[in-house]
Amino acid sequence: MAAVLSADMDNTDKVVTLIEECRAMRLRVEPPAVNRSAYRFTVADPRTVVYGMGAIKGVGEGAIEAIITARTADGQFRDLWDFCRRIDLHKANRRVLDALVRAGALDELGPNRATLMAELPLALKLAEQHHATRAAGQADLFGALEPVTSPEPDPQLASEVRVDWEDEQRLAGEKETLGLYLTGHPIDRYESELQAMAVSRIAKLLETDRELGRRDRRDREKRSVAGLVVSVRHGKTPRGRMGSVVLDDRTGRIEITVFSELYEQLRHLLVPDQILQVSGALNFDEYRDSWSLRADDVRTFEQARASMADHLRLILDLSDPAAHAEGLARLEALRAALAAFRDGDLPVRLRYRRPGAAGELVLGDAWRVEPADALLKRLRQLLGSDAVSVVYERSPLPTAHTETQPPRLAAVG
Repeated sequence: MAAVLSADMDNTDKVVTLIEECRAMRLRVEPPAVNRSAYRFTVADPRTVVYGMGAIKGVGEGAIEAIITARTADGQFRDLWDFCRRIDLHKANRRVLDALVRAGALDELGPNRATLMAELPLALKLAEQHHATRAAGQADLFGALEPVTSPEPDPQLASEVRVDWEDEQRLAGEKETLGLYLTGHPIDRYESELQAMAVSRIAKLLETDRELGRRDRRDREKRSVAGLVVSVRHGKTPRGRMGSVVLDDRTGRIEITVFSELYEQLRHLLVPDQILQVSGALNFDEYRDSWSLRADDVRTFEQARASMADHLRLILDLSDPAAHAEGLARLEALRAALAAFRDGDLPVRLRYRRPGAAGELVLGDAWRVEPADALLKRLRQLLGSDAVSVVYERSPLPTAHTETQPPRLAAVG
């Protein structure tokens, strides 16, 4: 697999397909790393392929040669400063290093990609000054006493660690530089919701219906899947226009076909990198020896969430005296976050705790929201990731319990 990946490393589409084949064979594919990777794909052990730096978009052969030459001469790179100081910056410029950070090839040289990207301009400036000084034959006051080993990082680079990129930004960088999502998948953040929606995972669906394909070329039962659109094809049939997309949910891939009127209504949703929830009937294609799904309903994941969810559950815990002192500010921030999405239909329930009291508030109809990803992200930043959940099962209205006095709904408007 390392050999065939290396043979087609200039063809991103083929690399993507071969990486998927590695995963199907239960082979581990390690991300590119300047301390381990060669130009081509290599083998770390019988079950592990190491990504070749030559398959990173925007990183040329000359830059990779400079990296490997420096690594071979003086050993592995210790940090970003050591890396920039030792490589030939005429061959590996800022654009190349940007691509290496986004691809994850410098992960071992810093705490996270956000910090590496923020420190890169200064590291390059200091490295250029270092090279200029050496080229001019200058030396520091104690230059004669300098050890052979790499110098310590410049104090200007010893800054605080930045908050790492969100998963979306990290994965987008990998997609841009590698052509695929390597360290995760955009659908991962919806894992718990997929289970609650009772959609089928693609691999399990295809495995379950393998025997059905030999008995009946059409499955009349309606199926539902969700996944990321990885390719789109538009065409015509005698009955009108049609579209075909390939959905990927990281467990497998399946082709979705959308015909005539439904296609005309929803063609704007059939775009790469869109996450869709699709319902329809399975059809077995004898020519391709595989299943496809003929869609009769196509929605974005946010649309599916809005139509299938029962309510949005929030937890505001002000039981700690320190947290309670900031209660009004947090309530105002919560009010502002919800207010920006008040045009939806999803009810909101707030589990509220304060010293001496606890209860669950059911916000009025005026505070029903649109459960967009942007809202959930803002709420998790405000309340914590475990304090925000979309609930799908139908549950009875709660009976509030208080120890002293009930919390007031007026606090959140």
